[in-house]
Amino acid sequence: MTDFLQVSTATETREAAVTLAQSVVSARLAAGAQIVGPVASVFWHQGEFGSGEEWQLVLKIRADRYDEVESHLLQHHPWQNPEVSAVPIVAGADAYLQWLGTTAAPN
Repeated sequence: MTDFLQVSTATETREAAVTLAQSVVSARLAAGAQIVGPVASVFWHQGEFGSGEEWQLVLKIRADRYDEVESHLLQHHPWQNPEVSAVPIVAGADAYLQWLGTTAAPN
């Protein structure tokens, strides 16, 4: 298992993405966050086909904190059933990964 993950979710507005990013990073659950958008989204939701614009939030976290991050996102997200998914960071610059590991370490 990798030591680090990128966790992503999306929100309807930039402001919601910033608020969510600030809450996760200020809680030191993530070392950092990037907000990308707007992005075009095409999806099925509650049995209906749809499309729209979303703001993607990408968090850099320690893998051992994933459960805490997921719980925080689900509790603070404005949507009832948001995407929360993670992919492993399989390689990275040593200094960056050291920063990530230290910055998002449990207190």
